[in-house]
Amino acid sequence: MVEVTVARLGLDSSTNSYVVILQEKGGSRLLPIWIGQPEAESIAMHINSIKRERPMTHDLCKNLIVGLGGQLRRVQITKVQKSTYFAELHIMRGDVLVQIDARPSDSIAVALRLSAPIFAQESLLTSVEGEDADEAEEHDFEAAKTAEELNAEQLKQYLENLRPEDFGKFNL
Repeated sequence: MVEVTVARLGLDSSTNSYVVILQEKGGSRLLPIWIGQPEAESIAMHINSIKRERPMTHDLCKNLIVGLGGQLRRVQITKVQKSTYFAELHIMRGDVLVQIDARPSDSIAVALRLSAPIFAQESLLTSVEGEDADEAEEHDFEAAKTAEELNAEQLKQYLENLRPEDFGKFNL
C-alpha cells in the first residue's frame, strides 16, 4: 500500500463524470477514480472549507465514528474489478480494529473530515506523462485559489466546467 493525497478534482467531459485524482505522497504516480456528483461536491466542500447549516452524509459518518468512540485509522483503496473500485475504512475502537467495505469516494470524503491517511494498492497507481510538474503545481494553485472564492452554487458550476486538461495528464 502507498499513501496518497487528494491532488485534484474535476469533470471528465467525455463521460460527464467527476474524477478525483489521488497522487502518491512524495511522488508523481496518480490514481484517477470516477465518482458521483454528491461525493465530488462533498470532497470539494471540505477542501474549500464550505460549511452547511446541517450535517451532510459524510459529516454524519464522521460524527458516528467519533460519537461511538472510534478513530478512523486509515482508508485503503484495495482493488478494481470491472471498472469498480473497492475501499475499506479501518476504524479502531478501543483495541478492536474493524474493517468496513466502502466506496472509495465516500471513504475519501470521510478520511478528509477526520484527517485520516489514505492508502492505495500500488498496482492501481499510474505514472504521469507529459505535463511538467512545475506547470501542474502552478495550475493547481490557480484552480485552488479560484475555488476558495466560490460559494456552494458557484462551486458546483466550477466543478461542472472543469475539463480533464484542468487537472493534468495521466494514463488509464
